Amino acid sequence: MSVIPCEQNKALRKKILEFAETLKTESHKLGDHGLDENEFYNSGLFRGAVERVRGQFSATMREKREFASHVLNHLQDEGHIEGWKSAGEANRHDYSVKLNSGKTAIIELKGCLDGNNTNIFERPPHAQEFIIWSVCTNPGADPQHNAWSGIHTRLSAEIIHREQRVDGIVIWDMVCGTIGRPCPKLQADASRITEVGPFKLPPPCIYVLPPTIPSPRNNPKPAPQTLGDVQILEAFHNCFGGQDPEVSYVEFEVDHSGVDTVRKTRIIRDGRVERESEMTAIRRS
Repeated sequence: MSVIPCEQNKALRKKILEFAETLKTESHKLGDHGLDENEFYNSGLFRGAVERVRGQFSATMREKREFASHVLNHLQDEGHIEGWKSAGEANRHDYSVKLNSGKTAIIELKGCLDGNNTNIFERPPHAQEFIIWSVCTNPGADPQHNAWSGIHTRLSAEIIHREQRVDGIVIWDMVCGTIGRPCPKLQADASRITEVGPFKLPPPCIYVLPPTIPSPRNNPKPAPQTLGDVQILEAFHNCFGGQDPEVSYVEFEVDHSGVDTVRKTRIIRDGRVERESEMTAIRRS
């Protein structure tokens, strides 16, 4: 049962944990700070440096936007979209894409999906399609945890509670297919790589969501759309060598339980239920 085909590289994760321990005990030997071991750790220098580095990695969107630009340019060059533009900082979304049909698709760029930032999105009125694209550049992150946390814990709650329709999700970035995040699609067939600028990319992981907002009384279990219904997802799929059995379809089932609104999330791939939740109360953070 797998919410996403790839898994965390356990060997790399072990090395990360081991190196983190080494940093905690040996950092006083690095640099020219002039402090002995006890002074170093009592001074706050180590903690301050760690927090600064962590903040720099978390805050910067430059490399993520560079990756997205290469991908969108490739989609346009290969004729799968008519054009695209950055939405700019004044908007709550990141990219506006003009599809070959003339429709407008809006893309919201997110990180690993397991954080509160995933909850912050707004489908603009002019969006004929609206998708979330997860770019998680941390090789030590757990794809299984992040995908389920994003789709079930966070996005389903926002879609139902705030009535914010999301047509689909793309989970895919420059770490996919590297040693940090081995891709089963490439392990089965290494020829499925697409070279885009400096990146060598496997096919993306695509999730198609329902076309309507689930509602306990009027719409308790809307079926997912087809891939062809969401043209921006179909463009990603066709341009980057996706295969139809790899596409995931997400169902939300919603009901009332006492004073709570509860929902069940079900992910279906190639006709099989890959993961299903219990009926879970919506608890928005």
